[in-house]
Amino acid sequence: MMSFARTDGRAHDELRPVQITPGFLSYAEGSVLIEMGSTRVVCAASLEDRVPPFLRNSGQGWLTAEYAMLPRSTQTRTARETGRGGPSGRTHEIQRLIGRSLRAVADMKVLGERTLTIDCDVLQADGGTRTAAITGAYVAFALASNQLLKSGKITRPLTTKQVAAVSVGIVGNTPLLDLKYDEDSRAEVDMNVVCTSDGRFIELQGTAEREPFSRTQMDELVALATRGIEVLVGLQKAVISQAANGRSG
Repeated sequence: MMSFARTDGRAHDELRPVQITPGFLSYAEGSVLIEMGSTRVVCAASLEDRVPPFLRNSGQGWLTAEYAMLPRSTQTRTARETGRGGPSGRTHEIQRLIGRSLRAVADMKVLGERTLTIDCDVLQADGGTRTAAITGAYVAFALASNQLLKSGKITRPLTTKQVAAVSVGIVGNTPLLDLKYDEDSRAEVDMNVVCTSDGRFIELQGTAEREPFSRTQMDELVALATRGIEVLVGLQKAVISQAANGRSG
């Protein structure tokens, strides 16, 4: 049934090798380098003593995200968006998705009237940059929460649950987990799934590139993604625990 041969030799339901390195940047309240195969993203959390106007005098904080790709994160140079009049529609979409995903597992009342910004910068892209960014951003967020708790700036954790994300798709009539670029670029169906650690969904974004896909295929892809996210959640938890105990990833 699973006839498609992946160029990296993985099974259809296998994640790429994942490495999450905490404390990757010295000055951020929380930071990681996440590597999923050849996709590498730096995620950093920064605290500021301000909130957007709509939250002033509310006693509640805000969490937002920014996303960018370095010019040579791709196979050919991509011009910086600052030289093209600002972020593209794709960048806006991804930033909003990262922020929305983290706010779904955050208690902003704990933060007070402060803003936590998560910057996600793609060093190298080989598919799945937005899902890697979400998975890494959560760890940076959790590390920042622990640091703020330790310093006495907050009285209880900012995080209520974990969140992670992964891509799935159908290539050569075969459902695949964690698509890299050569798979994503030829996928008949591609889908991004964002899920909390208790199995609830934040985003299901699936697209048929040619022929429509069936409910059965969709269910199979969601099940594949859910199993992958369970693995990622376990890796996140291990990295956060190691960092709390003073060990690197």
